[in-house]
Amino acid sequence: MAFSRQALVTVVAAATLALGGSAAATAVAGDPAMADANAATSSPGEVWKKTTLYFGTGKPDGSEVTPAEFQVFSDKEITGAFPDGFTRVAADGQFKGANGEIVREHSYLVILLYPLNDRKANREIEDIRADYKKEFQQESVLRTDTVEKVSF
Repeated sequence: MAFSRQALVTVVAAATLALGGSAAATAVAGDPAMADANAATSSPGEVWKKTTLYFGTGKPDGSEVTPAEFQVFSDKEITGAFPDGFTRVAADGQFKGANGEIVREHSYLVILLYPLNDRKANREIEDIRADYKKEFQQESVLRTDTVEKVSF
């Protein structure tokens, strides 16, 4: 199936604004399984995979990954692996570090949508995570995966 970069970015942006869509569907019936089943049969589109990556910006020396540094990383690593598009969202978050202390930091969420049968996507995503951890001395890059129904 051919699709334009603009169509993919538009769909991802809409999905982001709708908070993934499944949260709203779950609230309708109160039964997550029922809501997901209804959404799957009533909405148009194809089943794709959605991966969200959470990039923290705090460095061990107390400095942060700057917006310009993240843009360079994004242009080189993420755009190179997913040239059809993705959505980047600036956020603030917190986590418990390896030392047990709560860490609050600016972060970026990168949302990727790709066909279920895209066999190289997982390798590319893991390469992005490894490269970011190495380049910016990060403990981790959180990854979540869901299956979504998308329509262009």
